Amino acid sequence: MNHVFSKLKALIIVGAFFSTFPLFGQQMSATSFYFPPIDSQEWEKMSLADAGLDQGKMGEFLAWLSQTDTRAFLILKDGKLVVEEYWGGKLTGLGPMDSESFWYWASAGKTLTAAMIGIAENDKFLKIKDKSQKYLGAGWTSMTAKEEKKIRIFHHLTMTTGLDDQVANLDDTSPESFHFLAKPGTRWSYHNGTYTVLEQILENATGRSYQSYFKSSIGDRIGMKGFWQKAGKNNVFYSTPRSMARFGLLLLSEGIWDGQEIWEGKYFDEMVESSQELNPSYGFLTWLNGQSSYQLPRVQKSLAGSLIPSAPADMYQAMGKNGQFLMVVPSENMVIVRMGGASETTMIPFMLIRQLWDRLDPIIQD
Repeated sequence: MNHVFSKLKALIIVGAFFSTFPLFGQQMSATSFYFPPIDSQEWEKMSLADAGLDQGKMGEFLAWLSQTDTRAFLILKDGKLVVEEYWGGKLTGLGPMDSESFWYWASAGKTLTAAMIGIAENDKFLKIKDKSQKYLGAGWTSMTAKEEKKIRIFHHLTMTTGLDDQVANLDDTSPESFHFLAKPGTRWSYHNGTYTVLEQILENATGRSYQSYFKSSIGDRIGMKGFWQKAGKNNVFYSTPRSMARFGLLLLSEGIWDGQEIWEGKYFDEMVESSQELNPSYGFLTWLNGQSSYQLPRVQKSLAGSLIPSAPADMYQAMGKNGQFLMVVPSENMVIVRMGGASETTMIPFMLIRQLWDRLDPIIQD
């Protein structure tokens, strides 16, 4: 009996010790990041040297980048500004941008939408396992009622609705453009129209406009200057480069902004993980690096290897037409923003981001 009490006493002492010194008793909390004030232009900076980046090599990289029609390029380390460069448009002839200039995100806005859907689920307005028909009404496609009922919000987030991507206009959201091709969850296809209807789903679920819900759930809470704008059949987000960086910092800090919880929960972990096996390099409207294979838009072929071989394996990114890139690198505590134009005409300019990382990775790793 004395032996039992001795062990119990020892456990109590050890528990008290670890409670007093949590460093030894539990995993350390996430890195403390700097967060710029939400109501000013103040943003603390970090030198290239303190960020572990070589000034000469960075100069060479920026010189190359300026020739790629890049308009804005930012690097954050621990939340602080390390690089912030602006140029004029080489292809468009537009003047140089600055920290207050607005630019379009194109499909990089999909990741922002994914975050808004996750917050709406946290707010109990919807569940991603809900049938899309619940918020879009019956007949939002040209499919039979039985086929249409099988599509859920999850399938829109993962590009696995099974809707035909060989239609004349992938941006069209009318029922006439939504045809059955495969059972939901059995085919990955980068389909803009199936993404765009998430706007209506969110508005009908919350009773708020897309812009209003963005501002109240994310924008106003982290100081983002941005707005959603109709462009043809698309709904495109525009913001300042620093606002894109703010959203990247929010992603990096896992939904915590200067001690305030903007989001939490399993959804946001899954958002930046493989969401299905068809294209492991895709989460919830977010591209993932370091996976075993990837699939490109409009190509029904799986390619072996990492999406961006020279980039850190844990990087995930929002990517849009003409090279709108928001790159989050947890292992380096970095957020990287690239806005501008590009000569590459693909829906997602993979060659440009690969060229960028072929040159940037040696600077970061050295």
